[in-house]
Amino acid sequence: MMTIEMLRGFLGWSTLINLGFVCYWFFFIMFAHDWMYRLHNRWFTLSVERFDSIHYAGMALYKMGILMFNLVPYLALLIIS
Repeated sequence: MMTIEMLRGFLGWSTLINLGFVCYWFFFIMFAHDWMYRLHNRWFTLSVERFDSIHYAGMALYKMGILMFNLVPYLALLIIS
């Protein structure tokens, strides 16, 4: 049986892990951009601008998902307990 404290802990750790993944993604794009572009360009024909916009949009959607599905429920459980 899952308690509110367990769920709150799960959501808190899930938020931190997901934010760590976004930071890793961001730093990988910043410091290994050319290598990642060449790697992806083997499979898909993309311009550099298109590649950047896809990753920027992907990071934005992922961050919104973290906020909606992890952080907001965590804060709501924190407020009610």
